[in-house]
Amino acid sequence: MTLPNGPVEWDQIRLAVFDLDGTLYDQRRLRAVMLLRLALHAANSRSLAVLQVLKAFRDCREKLGETLATDFATQQYELTAHRTGRSVDAVKAIVEEWIDRRPLDVLRGCRYRGVERVFTALMAQRKTLAVLSDYPAREKLQALGLSADIIVSSGDPDVGVLKPHPAGLQRVLDRAGVPAQAAIMIGDRVDRDWAVAKQHGMRALIRSRNPITGIDTFRDYEDEAFQPLIGRATNK
Repeated sequence: MTLPNGPVEWDQIRLAVFDLDGTLYDQRRLRAVMLLRLALHAANSRSLAVLQVLKAFRDCREKLGETLATDFATQQYELTAHRTGRSVDAVKAIVEEWIDRRPLDVLRGCRYRGVERVFTALMAQRKTLAVLSDYPAREKLQALGLSADIIVSSGDPDVGVLKPHPAGLQRVLDRAGVPAQAAIMIGDRVDRDWAVAKQHGMRALIRSRNPITGIDTFRDYEDEAFQPLIGRATNK
C-alpha cells in the first residue's frame, strides 16, 4: 500500500466505482488461458486470422481511447477491418465471440482473492457499488460471481466514449446521485482510471505491485487500504 494522499476515509465514501478488466480479475492469467485456446483454434483452422483481428482490435481501441474519440463504437470495427482486410461484420463477430463470450467460463477462476470481501463490506455499509468498464461488463460481472448497483460500459448508448473521457464516470455519478467528492474510483490503469477520476476531482486507488509517484496504490484486496472498510463491516 502506498497512499501519498493519506488514508481513505471510508466513512465519508458513499459511492465506490470499480473498473473491471485487470481490476477485479487477473488479466494475465485469463490471457494465458485464452492464448492457449486461440493457439488451438489457429492450429485446427490453419489460420491466424482470429489472432490478427484481436490484436488489431485492441491496438485500435487503445488509440481511440488516447484520442478521446466520440464515435469509437463504430470506429473500433471499421479501423480493425481496414487494417486486417476483413469486413466489419466479420470483425464484430470475432470480437463478440473471443472477447465477450469465450472468456466467461474462465473468469471466476481468475478473480482476485479478497475482492468479494470488499464488495460485501461496501454493500453491508449501504454504499453504492458501481462498475465502469470500457468493455461490456454485465455478463463478465455475473461470471465473476459479483454484483453491483450500477453497471456502465463505454459502449452504452448514453456514454459512447472510452475512458479517460469523463462522460462514463459522469453517467455513474448522475445515476448514483452522489458528488465526486463522496466517491472513489478503483482501477488498474493510471492513464485511464486515475485520469478519469482526476477530471472529476475524485479520489482514485490504482492496483499496482509497485509504488507510483503521487498516485494512491494498493497491491491486492487484502491490502491495508481496505482494512478499515472490512473491519468496520465485520464489527457491525
